Amino acid sequence: MARASMLGTIAGLFLGLAAVPAAGAGDPPSQVELLKSSNNLKLIGIGFHAFHDANGVLPNNIYTKDYKPLLSWRVAILPYVEQEELYKEFKLDEPWDSENNKKLIAKMPRVYAPVRVKAKPGETYYQVFTGDKTLFTAKAGGKEFPRRTRLVDVTDGTANTGMVFEAGEPVVWTKPADLPFDEAKPLPKLGGMFDGEFHVVLVDGSVIRCKKDADEKELKLLIMPADGIAPPDFKKLKP
Repeated sequence: MARASMLGTIAGLFLGLAAVPAAGAGDPPSQVELLKSSNNLKLIGIGFHAFHDANGVLPNNIYTKDYKPLLSWRVAILPYVEQEELYKEFKLDEPWDSENNKKLIAKMPRVYAPVRVKAKPGETYYQVFTGDKTLFTAKAGGKEFPRRTRLVDVTDGTANTGMVFEAGEPVVWTKPADLPFDEAKPLPKLGGMFDGEFHVVLVDGSVIRCKKDADEKELKLLIMPADGIAPPDFKKLKP
């Protein structure tokens, strides 16, 4: 995506987010709230693609040389969602809870802010799946390592692979904490903001909404980018 076009899209989405009020507490999810979260994920998807354009791979957590995670991918994409000044405040060679970095938790950009439900200050529901066969980590010798995933590595198709999900429980936005994935085990809870329903931004940048208790087999196909199996049946995922 051209930089001018990307910046225009980001500005438009931010203006849209600022212009819509939330529904009252206790009400069912409104279309306004659903749109706000969908737009958040679109912005995050733009950030992922801009990072890929600049670095040749999709973003990942920030690690030490021996693969100890320090900071979340949510920090890594800050320069690509118009948050470069905040990014410069981080010490990238220190963990998320170091004396310097923990002070920045309170500066969470609104693109990560919860919609409708309450969470502790600095917490977000926007998370990726990590584990073997995911976009973000691989397993070798019994240990997990960060992947350097290119778009061409998503052989199941960018429109058939989920990238960032609305999780069931929030995490501190700077912490390298996300959703664990094991193909042989049940998936963690999703949909903490919308009573079990949840949005997903796909690798192609589009956003889908999934129903509560969506088919787990199809969800696992959505999570794995190169399993070689048939693409997920979206009819079993969408409301």
